[in-house]
Amino acid sequence: MGRTRCKRSGRTESVKLGNPTLSPVTFNQTHKHKKYVLCSLNGALCSWVAAKVPALLIGSLLNASSVATYASKLQSQTNTDITVISCGEQWEDVFDRENKLRPAMEDYLGAGAILSKLNGEKSPEAELCASAFKSVEERVQDLIWDCGSGRELRLKGFEKDVLHAAQIDAFKNVPILTDSYFINAEV
Repeated sequence: MGRTRCKRSGRTESVKLGNPTLSPVTFNQTHKHKKYVLCSLNGALCSWVAAKVPALLIGSLLNASSVATYASKLQSQTNTDITVISCGEQWEDVFDRENKLRPAMEDYLGAGAILSKLNGEKSPEAELCASAFKSVEERVQDLIWDCGSGRELRLKGFEKDVLHAAQIDAFKNVPILTDSYFINAEV
């Protein structure tokens, strides 16, 4: 098996070259039916830590209903609990002894959207997260546009990323970890 090398170029440079990045809006028809390895330190760490679970799904606002439906199906087949984790993001500039991880409102709302669509008993934390999403569901786009990471991306010229990330249930795909990489689960 050959090694895959991550080409380390900045987001702006990649966009100028027409190369896909972690941003879904950088993908177009020329990328269709191709496989990509995208470097995400936070995503890789979260996936590595969680890979020991019976099934690892990736969800967000973009596919919340599909992920909740698939997770519920798995739960009924396996009789295991569902854990939803809001991964967050990493600060670029941190002070000495400070944790690089920071909460991301869009991740928290995505977790809340998934949790709000799951049936069954929820922990108090899950109830709060689901309720937070439901209380602002009609304003999610405005909140993400104006939150810290939304402003940060807009200031760097990535307005389309912010608009894209704020969509609710735009996709039916459910990425599931299989053999060390994610594939689309059969929903």
